[in-house]
Amino acid sequence: MDFLPVSLRVRDARVLLVGAGQVATRKARLLLRAGARLTVVAPRCSEELQALLNDSGGSWQRESYRASQLDGAILVVAATPLREVNEQVYRDASARQLPVNVVDAPDLCTFIFPAIVERTPLTIAISSGGSSPVLVRLLRRKIEAMVPAAYGSLALFAGRLRDVVKNAIPAQEPRRLFWEQVIEGAAGELVLAGEEQRAETRLRQQLEDTDALHRGEVYLLGAGPGDPDLMTFKAQRLLQSADVVLYDRLVAPGIVEMARRDAQRIYVGKARSAHAVPQQEINQMLLSLAQQGKRVVRLKGGDPFVFGRGGEEIELLAQHGIPFQVIPGITAANAAACYAGIPLTHRDYAQSVRFVAGHLKDDTPGHAWADFHSETETLVFYMGLVGLPVICEQLQRHGRAPQTPIALVERATSPAQRVLTGTLATMVDIVHREQPRAPTLIIVGDVVRLHSRLAWFGKRLPAD
Repeated sequence: MDFLPVSLRVRDARVLLVGAGQVATRKARLLLRAGARLTVVAPRCSEELQALLNDSGGSWQRESYRASQLDGAILVVAATPLREVNEQVYRDASARQLPVNVVDAPDLCTFIFPAIVERTPLTIAISSGGSSPVLVRLLRRKIEAMVPAAYGSLALFAGRLRDVVKNAIPAQEPRRLFWEQVIEGAAGELVLAGEEQRAETRLRQQLEDTDALHRGEVYLLGAGPGDPDLMTFKAQRLLQSADVVLYDRLVAPGIVEMARRDAQRIYVGKARSAHAVPQQEINQMLLSLAQQGKRVVRLKGGDPFVFGRGGEEIELLAQHGIPFQVIPGITAANAAACYAGIPLTHRDYAQSVRFVAGHLKDDTPGHAWADFHSETETLVFYMGLVGLPVICEQLQRHGRAPQTPIALVERATSPAQRVLTGTLATMVDIVHREQPRAPTLIIVGDVVRLHSRLAWFGKRLPAD
């Protein structure tokens, strides 16, 4: 580590800035935002910097730099285009043991300015010690996207109630655990949603209710179709807060690996007619873990409420008063269609779309097939690989033409994605030949014709 990361209070303190060009103006803006009493030394000063100084009560000394101008300063920044001036500022400040930064000259710095992600009062600083400013900017953009703007409100909320919690829980370790529950639990989520009054009420109730300190929470997270990058920021954040993670075979390994290293992982994989853990046991497991005071994540492939049985899993929680949240995910129909280049609706081909279970509770594709005859409606069958022969037969029997295009998308959004296309008359033979593996999704309708022109991802096979 070449530089010790510190946060320095400069509010109402005198800071000297030597230089008044574009670079100096950027530094001035940052220093003034931190409340510094800024003095600028330069023969000339940009109009923008003069306006900043006028608005903040700073001053401009219209002259060249001299060492006596360091008197009373606690911090010095040099941002002139003249190397000899910058070197002199560095030598003079170092002689007085004043922190000094010469912009874009790490060898003339006793401190450097990190890249900042600001969520006032929360500040995140990133630095490479001057080695790679471009990498630092890239990391800042990533962190900007990952950290919600409302985290500043959460920090202010915690600061405002800090003494309240300290008085109620004097011991340091229990107090720390309580704050973790608040910030990563329901109260914290209420603050992030802009409902601070409800969040404070929730926090005070938790302080009064000793049982609440030991009551967990369950998060049903839509993990999307497979690609970890398609998860929402909120889902990622809650996943990384979990003590226990329940997942099944539809959740990509890369998503499970995003959980905390110390989180317990429980596989509850289910395949058609071969359930590793029956649904009722999964429901009971979620309840029992939450009652032990744990934060439990149930990862669901796609979206929890679209053929994901999420409603069944939270019913038991609701009956027992366990707090829970349901975070939507990109459902397989949208993901598979987008990655296969098949718009589910299109002005020239389809004006509606219908999501259909490939098999029902009794493992049969028993639908009101006569309702599926419209040529201007796209049909999307979930979990329909085994029932494909019945699907193709029944659609033709109830009015769909044998030449109706159909696509089967295998392992959508993953590197192993493959798209098989054909017609209702030929698709069974294609699938028999190609032997696709679950998970798959079936799309029926004229929109499938667009696949050959719009496909952009993964492997595809031409229609027979």
